[in-house]
Amino acid sequence: MKIAVYGRPFNDPSVIPYIQQVFDNLTLHGVDIYVHHQLNEYLQDKITNVRYNVLQSTDSLKGFIDLFLTLGGDGTLLDMVTVIRDSGIPVIGINFGRLGFLASVNKNDITAAIHAVVNKEFTLDCRELLTIDSQLKLFGEDNFALNDVTIHKRDDAAMIITHVFLNDEFLNSYWGDGIIISTSTGSTAYSLSCGGPIIFPQSNSIVVTPVSPHNLNVRPIVLPDNSKLCFEVESRNSNYLVSCDSRVAVLDATVKFHVQKADFQLNLIRLNNESYLTTLRNKLLWGLDARNY
Repeated sequence: MKIAVYGRPFNDPSVIPYIQQVFDNLTLHGVDIYVHHQLNEYLQDKITNVRYNVLQSTDSLKGFIDLFLTLGGDGTLLDMVTVIRDSGIPVIGINFGRLGFLASVNKNDITAAIHAVVNKEFTLDCRELLTIDSQLKLFGEDNFALNDVTIHKRDDAAMIITHVFLNDEFLNSYWGDGIIISTSTGSTAYSLSCGGPIIFPQSNSIVVTPVSPHNLNVRPIVLPDNSKLCFEVESRNSNYLVSCDSRVAVLDATVKFHVQKADFQLNLIRLNNESYLTTLRNKLLWGLDARNY
C-alpha cells in the first residue's frame, strides 16, 4: 500500500512527537511512505528511524498513490486538494489544528486511525467542489474550491454591490462587505460564521450567504448544485477580492465571472466509528449542557 503524507511547516514543536507517531505506525504496517516535498523540507532532522520516498510536484499520482494523509487542520487539507486535483485519491486528515471538520482524526487517535486505514475499515464520503471561470483564467488550473468561493471588499474600501444572476436570470443585488458561495462542505466554515445554514453533504446544494449585508431583509439562500451563478461587482475602490478556498486574487470591477459545480469530487475518508453527525456533535458541542450551575 502506498500512502502519501502532506503537511505544512509547523511553528509549534510540540507536534513533532505526533508526527513521529504517524510515521512509526505507517512503518509498523509495512506501508510504502511517500512524503510531499514541502513537508519533507520541514521534516529534516526532526524525525528518526523512518524511511520514505519524496513526492515531487511533477510526479504522477493517479494509479500510483493509494491514499493521502494530511497533518494539520482543515486549511492543510484544503491546500492538499490542489495537489490531488481530480485523481480521486482518498484523503484523511489528522487534526493538529483547532476545530477540524475535515481533518477529523484527533491526534490522540493516530494509532487506531492508521490501523483502520491500512485495513480498509472506512467508507468514502464524496464531497462536491465549485469551479470559478472567467476570461482572465482566475487561479489558473487551481480554479476549484472544496469549501467556498468568496467575493469581498478591500480592507480600505466602502461596501461593494454584487449583482448575482442565477442560470442567466437576475437573482439579487447584494450591498455589503461581500458574499460567500459555499458547498455543503463549506457550510460549516466561513458561511456558518456569517449566519449561513449547515448543509448535509448529500443534499446536492450550494448556499449563497451575504457578508454584513446593508439590507436587513437579505438572507442566505440555498440553491440546487446544478445552478450556474454569474457575478458583476460595483466598487468605489475600482477593485475587490475573490478567494477560492485559501487562494486570493484582486480583480478589477469590470471583470465578470461565473461559479458552478466542478466536474469531479473529493473522496474524504470516514472511519467506521464516525459519521457526519458525530463530527457535528463533537465539534459544535451539541447535546452538551455547558452551563455553570
